[in-house]
Amino acid sequence: MRATPDILVIGSGPNGLCAANILARAGHKVLVLEAHPTRVGGAASSDAFTLPGFTHDAGAAFFPFGRLSPAWKDLGLTEHGLVWKEMPVESCHPAPDGSVAAICRTPERQAQMFGSPRDADAWRRLVAWHASVEEHILGALLGPIPAVEPALAMLPFNLPRLAWLLMHSGRGLSERLFTSDAARRVLPSLALHVDVGPDDMFGAGLGYMLGLTATTGGYVVPEGGAQAITNTLLKLLRANGGDVMLGARVDRIVVRDERAVAVRLQDGSELEASRAILANTSAPSLFTQLVEEHHLPGVLVKFMRRFPQGWGTFKMDWALSGPVPWAEPLARESAVVHAGDSLADLASFTQQVRAGQLPSHPYLVVGQQSLADPTRAPAGQQTLWCYSRVPPQVEGGWGAQREAFADRIEARIEELAPGFRSTILARHVVSPDRLEAMDANLIGGDLGGGSNAWHRQLIFRPMFPYYQYRTPVRGLYLCSSYAHPGAGVHGMCGYNAAQMVLRDV
Repeated sequence: MRATPDILVIGSGPNGLCAANILARAGHKVLVLEAHPTRVGGAASSDAFTLPGFTHDAGAAFFPFGRLSPAWKDLGLTEHGLVWKEMPVESCHPAPDGSVAAICRTPERQAQMFGSPRDADAWRRLVAWHASVEEHILGALLGPIPAVEPALAMLPFNLPRLAWLLMHSGRGLSERLFTSDAARRVLPSLALHVDVGPDDMFGAGLGYMLGLTATTGGYVVPEGGAQAITNTLLKLLRANGGDVMLGARVDRIVVRDERAVAVRLQDGSELEASRAILANTSAPSLFTQLVEEHHLPGVLVKFMRRFPQGWGTFKMDWALSGPVPWAEPLARESAVVHAGDSLADLASFTQQVRAGQLPSHPYLVVGQQSLADPTRAPAGQQTLWCYSRVPPQVEGGWGAQREAFADRIEARIEELAPGFRSTILARHVVSPDRLEAMDANLIGGDLGGGSNAWHRQLIFRPMFPYYQYRTPVRGLYLCSSYAHPGAGVHGMCGYNAAQMVLRDV
């Protein structure tokens, strides 16, 4: 008979495992419930999707916050066996016209690769300033709200400067900082990792963070695949006395006397929690499916039924006979290659996706993990990982559109890497519907935990006033990327939620 745990965590993605580790380390009996019958990790997992011997990441595949996350630093993932691998160039932004800008962590090289000498100098100054205040910026933007101490530490001059940077659209900031088309497309293209377009109000923040953290922590990848992060967190959890139950799909959170006290599994059994329940789930599923409506404020339920999700994601993996034959040499040594030809190209892409259309010239995020980590492919061969943003649903359904859009993505890469198609040994195509089937949190293929527009951040995530991980039900907490600070495998949603639980219990 399993002893009644103090705390139940629903979902074993990075945020759930991070929260579980913090609580188990504090001495609580923690049990993590995972619906998948054979593995933990949610989208942070790896498998041979194409051919035997090739390791592909199911979801996230490179990690701008891997070295920088306060959660991962506190848990000591590298001290417990996780190995980060890196490339000489972090992010390359080539275009068919031959122009290029790239980000790296070596100042001497960086001066030669950011569009023009003037733009390289502007980038160098921004990088130097960011490095001097990054600790405070991360504390202010990733920590619990209100993050008073990190904000005060940036007074009197640095906080206003950060506010000035973040108040712009991606286009507006880039046009103020840079003169060349190559440099101007870098930060707005990074913001399109989620659903933030180049002309969105206050849209510069995400591009800024992804661009500048590339110069400090880098776009690192875990040796052996994203599964290595999950495996390390699981090993730590068990060392701290916690455990995981696989095949445990939660159908209902049981509330008695206005407090969450147990969960009911799909098989009808109940598991009690004496102190707290944490949900590493989507906000809509938590508040419209797992908790009965009469326990919640009507305004919350109404909002969750029309919750603003982000765009869908269309992902591909390839097994290749050799490296991608990029025309741009910098792309051949880059962890990530971004395909977005110009600000106009990025704006057109954004407009098409928002209109519910499949983009005619898709923006791409292309990850070259096996260049940094040769364990992922047989000798001399390579893996390739790529995604584009798309509408969650398309006319005729994804079954009718999937392979044709995959061909369009390959043609897009071929523009930048003539001969790419001749290197393909096999491909694996994952449309938004398949992403959601893999991980229920990725509603409509949304990998961002809901929209990342400015009015869905900070105190509005997931909804005011429920931005501090507590829910209207006592003892029930939201710890997924639908909570502040949102998506990005940094563990901070789970970490912050666990700190709140410790304060409450």
